[in-house]
Amino acid sequence: MSERPAIYVLEHDFDRLSAMLEKQPHDNATADALSSELDRANLVDAEKLPAGTVTMNSLVHFRNEVNGSEYTLKLVYPNQQEADEERVSVLAPAGAALLGLGVGDRIDWPVAGNKELSLKIINVTQAK
Repeated sequence: MSERPAIYVLEHDFDRLSAMLEKQPHDNATADALSSELDRANLVDAEKLPAGTVTMNSLVHFRNEVNGSEYTLKLVYPNQQEADEERVSVLAPAGAALLGLGVGDRIDWPVAGNKELSLKIINVTQAK
């Protein structure tokens, strides 16, 4: 995995995510990875959140640098996923990887089959 960029997480997102993670099975690799990310996160309130930071319910426009595909997804809690909308759960590898990153950040994140996603954040729109 490449060097991990600093991440910023809203305090209320941190509290809700921490409570959610306590209920996850202990053999959930993505939950464990998300927990590690939260452990290293800079916790901030909304007024101190750097512009362009991915928070829960943000719309994130990113590029998969392996194949050049671009996507706009909403980062959501697992219970907010709906089949007809382009959303990614924070408990999916890409969702866990995106939380707290900012525009221009890149991250490599392991996925099933010993592969990695190489993602670059292009734009972030905060939830209203």
